[in-house]
Amino acid sequence: MEVLIGKLLRNGLWVNKEVSKIQIQHKKPSWLKIKLEKKDNFSDVKDILKENNLVTVCEEAHCPNISECWNSGTATFMIMGNSCTRACKFCAVKTAFPGKPLDKEEPKKIANVLKKWNLDYVVITSVDRDDLKDQGSNHFSDCIREVRKENPSILIEVLIPDFKGQKELIKNVIDVKPNVIGHNIETVERLQKFVRDPRANYNQSLGILKYVKEVDDEIYTKSSIMLGLGETEEEVTKAMKDLREINVDFLTLGQYLRPSLKHIEVKEYVSPDKFNFYKKIGEELGFLYVASGPFVRSSYKAGEFFIKSLIQNG
Repeated sequence: MEVLIGKLLRNGLWVNKEVSKIQIQHKKPSWLKIKLEKKDNFSDVKDILKENNLVTVCEEAHCPNISECWNSGTATFMIMGNSCTRACKFCAVKTAFPGKPLDKEEPKKIANVLKKWNLDYVVITSVDRDDLKDQGSNHFSDCIREVRKENPSILIEVLIPDFKGQKELIKNVIDVKPNVIGHNIETVERLQKFVRDPRANYNQSLGILKYVKEVDDEIYTKSSIMLGLGETEEEVTKAMKDLREINVDFLTLGQYLRPSLKHIEVKEYVSPDKFNFYKKIGEELGFLYVASGPFVRSSYKAGEFFIKSLIQNG
């Protein structure tokens, strides 16, 4: 008997951990099929990142939009290494404690690459670094400063970890004034302990987003919710209301896709119509912009959404 362990078939079907007969689980619906196209820009981005020893969340988190974004010459940088000190049950990023020493040249490398690409919008995110005294918050700030120094007109969005909810560390990022600060609640309140690392929690995440607005209400805030983990319509609506109560500006909702058999399973493939339904609710609640769809991720077309929201809302 051949034992199949954690292999993903080419047509997008998962295989049980041990089977005598191949049993197909969670057949993906037609709307979840995406074609990977590698054009010239795709290779250019990959080469530049490799040359500068830079990491993108596009690769590390197995983002389904990597082809579309890289072909347009854009990427979301993931700073402080490619290994996280947390172990969330949904995430494809590697786990290690402690992480590797920080690359002190990373801020300059990112700034120089962006200057070469001549972009008008960038997203910078990171792994969690609980092994560092400041959890990497000063490195985050250094990256923002250096990017703005070399690219004065660029719009900067950051997707930050929770920094264990320590306000002085969050303020390190706020003080350098990125245009958007994002932090993801990831899922509804009931599912937090089943989906996220125990060091993360719903109220702590809401507190971070609330604190950003309290310190500097000119900074836009953003969060994201994964669907398909067993949440109910009422729970998703409540999460959106909780985010609006603390004046979060932007919201993204996307389908959770299981990276491997070691990760939490998909409970449901949410239909495009349902995503549109949630988008309408979000807009009615007052978010400046809601991106909602099966392939939407935190930083997907971030610049387009940001700029469009500013145009729409003056």
